[in-house]
Amino acid sequence: MEQILKTLSDSESYGVVLRAKGMVPDTDGDWMHFDMVPGEYEIRKGSADYTGRLCVIGSKLDEGKLEELFGL
Repeated sequence: MEQILKTLSDSESYGVVLRAKGMVPDTDGDWMHFDMVPGEYEIRKGSADYTGRLCVIGSKLDEGKLEELFGL
């Protein structure tokens, strides 16, 4: 997750990402909550209120590449 957020934060290869946030399961069965704005991101463990969520806000976003990046 850290590499994904670093890529979104530092590169425009997926579009101009202004904000990303969500909660996704990790490989241990726990949940990772994340928030990202350009140049800064945070990852923390938590519980899931839903089955998982992901939101990426920006312009000229390449949805197909974003789906690949997050493994959807």
